[in-house]
Amino acid sequence: MPELQIIGGPASNFVWVTRIVCAEKGVPYTHISAMPHTPEIDAVHPLGKIPGMRHGEVTLGESRAICRYIDQVFHGPSLVPTDAAAGAKTEQWVSIICTAIDPIMLRQYLASYIFPGTPDGSPDRTRIDAALPKMEPQFALLDRTVAKTGYLVGETFTLADAYLTPILYYMGTRPESSAMLNKCASLPAYLDRNMTRLSVRETKPQSLPGTARR
Repeated sequence: MPELQIIGGPASNFVWVTRIVCAEKGVPYTHISAMPHTPEIDAVHPLGKIPGMRHGEVTLGESRAICRYIDQVFHGPSLVPTDAAAGAKTEQWVSIICTAIDPIMLRQYLASYIFPGTPDGSPDRTRIDAALPKMEPQFALLDRTVAKTGYLVGETFTLADAYLTPILYYMGTRPESSAMLNKCASLPAYLDRNMTRLSVRETKPQSLPGTARR
């Protein structure tokens, strides 16, 4: 079988997700670090975004498509339950994380610290302050959800948890988001438990620009 390549900068939460899936399934792969819109990425992703994937003649972009391909092509436990309702709820939470949680917590809030675009490079307080009221109900929703069983769906670690864990990890690196996280009743323990999973520990980025390690 040809070599599986995961392509993209390791600090990307979406790259991290695809690597967690590989580790959970026991799939060997080569990680090629590359930034968006570089030749390595442009060759596999139609929009030049990360992550990308190459497996022989098969190239893919978009983390969910990559995760689905890996899940279907390789042996090993699936992170999407086979039960119809549980599988659909897993996809529901993946969609919510990608379309609602990620855009606010990472693209708006965290990016305003790491890539502020301000003249002096200081955090963009306007965008940060605008994100905070949107983040509070999101933390509350996630906290209520994981309080039920300790996971987003059912009683086992699913693809939804693989998507959420990197985001919460990064939220623990900034003052306002860390305070929101730590005020939650269930999310801190949820994150701590997920961070001890072998698949998460093995794939955890070594560093993020301007970010302290948790």
